[in-house]
Amino acid sequence: MLIKIPRGWERPVEHATPEAVFRNRRALMKSLAAGPILASSSLLLAACDDAPKVAAQPPEPDPSAPLYPVDRNATYTLDRPITSEKLATSYNNYYEFGSSKSVVAESQAIPLRPWMVAIDGLVDKPIEIGVDDLLKQMPLEERLYRHRCVEAWSMDVPWSGFALKALVDFAQPKSDAKYLEMTSFNNPEVAPGQKSSWYPWPYVEGVTLAEAANEMAFIATGAYGKPLPKQNGAPLRLTLPWKYGFKSSKGLVRFTFTDKRPVGFWERIQGREYGFWANVNPEVSHPRWSQATERVLGIDGRVPTRLYNGYGEFVAELYKDMKNERLFM
Repeated sequence: MLIKIPRGWERPVEHATPEAVFRNRRALMKSLAAGPILASSSLLLAACDDAPKVAAQPPEPDPSAPLYPVDRNATYTLDRPITSEKLATSYNNYYEFGSSKSVVAESQAIPLRPWMVAIDGLVDKPIEIGVDDLLKQMPLEERLYRHRCVEAWSMDVPWSGFALKALVDFAQPKSDAKYLEMTSFNNPEVAPGQKSSWYPWPYVEGVTLAEAANEMAFIATGAYGKPLPKQNGAPLRLTLPWKYGFKSSKGLVRFTFTDKRPVGFWERIQGREYGFWANVNPEVSHPRWSQATERVLGIDGRVPTRLYNGYGEFVAELYKDMKNERLFM
C-alpha cells in the first residue's frame, strides 16, 4: 500500500474548503455576476442569458435512505471524539478508484442499484439476493468503532449496519465450512483502478468462521446516520475494528463459505507485509514502518496504538491457542 508523503505546498485536510461552500460555488458565481462590475455590461449579460441552460442532474436517491438513522448499540463506545464526517468520508483507501486518498469524485460513477449479493460455497442453499431484500432480513443498528489503517492512521466512525453473524446465520453454512471469503465488485468500466493489470482484481478478503461469528465483526451499510457513501464502500462494506483496515473490504458482492483459507488481495501481492490475520499490534512493526503509534484524523500529534486496536476483551479468545500462527501481519 502507498504512503503519501506531504509536500511543503500542501494544506492540511482540516484547512480544506468546507464541502457546503464548495458545492455552492455556482451560486456564489451567479451572485458575483449580478454585482456592479457586470451590471454595466448589458451585452455580456444578454449573451449569458442566451446561453443554453444545462440542468444539474440530482444524485439518484438511495432506496435504503428511509432506514436511517438506526438505534445505537450502547455496548460499543469510544473514548475519543467521533471523527468529523467530512474527514471520514474524504480520506480513505479505495484502490478500485485509484491510489490517492481522495477518491470521492471517481467513486461516484459506481451504480449502486441493482446490486446483487451472492451467498454460495459450503451452504445448503446458495442464493443471489438484491441488497435491499438482504437488508430487510438483517437487524440494523449503529456502532461506534475505531478504525486503524495499516498505514498508521486512524479514525472513529459511527457505522450503521448489521453483525456479520446475522449473515452467517442467514446463510446456514455446512459443518465443514471453516472460512468465509468475501469478494468485492469488479467493474473496470466505472472503476479505473481495476484497469491496472498488475493488481489481482477483484478484491478478496477472508476470515475464519469463528471470526465471522464474533460479535465485533460487522457489515456496514451506513455511516453518520445515512446510507454509506460510495467512497466508503457502499452498499456493503466489511468492518473488522480489531484488524488493520485492508481486511475491511468494500463494495461486497459475494460471500463464499469454504474449507480453504482465502488468500487476500494484499496478501497475494506481498504476503510478507500483509498477512491473513492482520490483527493490530503495536509491538509488531510493518516491515517498512513502526506500528507503535498512530495519527488520528482531526487530532494533532500521534497516540499510542493498542493491542487489537483496544478490542482485546472481545476478540483475544479467538487466538489463545494459535501460538505458532503469524497473527499480526
